[in-house]
Amino acid sequence: MKNLVLVFVGVAIGFLVAHTVSMTPQGKRFFDDVNSRAREFGSAVVDGYTSREAELRAAVDEA
Repeated sequence: MKNLVLVFVGVAIGFLVAHTVSMTPQGKRFFDDVNSRAREFGSAVVDGYTSREAELRAAVDEA
């Protein structure tokens, strides 16, 4: 139980620090970069999933 409380405290402190850092110009730039990379990664995952799904559906249709 103590470990769970420590995790929650750590997460809360992390959010507080991230919020404070994001208020600076350098921090805003950093988080904008992280967000754009995360969006690119998510789009790549969706594209890969869609492509693979189309391949599998085509293989099933041929069978």
